[in-house]
Amino acid sequence: MRVEIWTDIACPWCYVATARFDRGLAAFAHRDQVEVVHRSFELNPRAENGSVPIIDAVAAQYGRTREQQVAREEQAAALAREVGLAFRVGGRVFGNTFDLHRLIHLAKSRGRQAELMGLAFQANFAEERSVYDRETQVALAVEAGLDADEARAVLDDPDAFAAEVRADERRAADLGVTGVPFFVLNRRYGVGGVQSPDAFTQALDQAWADR
Repeated sequence: MRVEIWTDIACPWCYVATARFDRGLAAFAHRDQVEVVHRSFELNPRAENGSVPIIDAVAAQYGRTREQQVAREEQAAALAREVGLAFRVGGRVFGNTFDLHRLIHLAKSRGRQAELMGLAFQANFAEERSVYDRETQVALAVEAGLDADEARAVLDDPDAFAAEVRADERRAADLGVTGVPFFVLNRRYGVGGVQSPDAFTQALDQAWADR
């Protein structure tokens, strides 16, 4: 059975939801027969890399005050800590995740997708490192088990794995997905948002029974 997960590394709710899904999957009786595939989704495809704090950028994007956005960050941080994830508030910057999505597709082709996803989430939310910086991206790829020269070659070629990213995004659009995280179980069942581990386990049970 396949589970496809649409996420963006810039999304704090994706960081929490994937960890909760992992817990739900661990409790699923047939977990060894589940293939998990991470799909690309850009929350801000027109974003430019820079030094604008994420809180200010997202507050402006959604018409919130800075205080309201800080409160949302604190809410995400509290949920992250419930599942043992570190989460710092206030130091991340706004940027474009397209190149990182391309590297994640490279990692998928080498069987290291989950490793790079996990490291990128950790770098962004737990360590507040700029995941939009090229050398940080290469370092994360190497830590995930990829070759540094191959990672640099992908980043140097704007066409490398670009079609794969766009295909994921078109598929999301076809499914009517407008926000992430979004999970598709066995190509039939859609689960959106930050669900509890038990809810994920129940969804897996249902998808398995109906496969």
